[in-house]
Amino acid sequence: MSGLIPVWAVACMLVAAALMANAPFLNNRLFLVGPERAPKPLVWRLVELSVYAAAVCLLGRGLEGLLGQVTAQKWEFYAVWVLVFLTLAFPGFVWRYLRRGASR
Repeated sequence: MSGLIPVWAVACMLVAAALMANAPFLNNRLFLVGPERAPKPLVWRLVELSVYAAAVCLLGRGLEGLLGQVTAQKWEFYAVWVLVFLTLAFPGFVWRYLRRGASR
């Protein structure tokens, strides 16, 4: 049983990744606390998305270090991570640019 990853760590990573992937598209503030921009340009949203992806990656590395030995990763791992994070961000992108834009 000691070799299994605790369920709370997996749940924490999934919830954090889903929330942070959609955060840039859900409001017009810079990094959720900065000044409000109406409307916030797509470039700022992409910058926020990349910073949040790095933060979630660091959270995962921290949890991995807390639970055991940190494994060295190659570039393929990070390429897949970016694609998974972009997939998680898709609902927020659709809500911001496709659904809401059609009603204007």
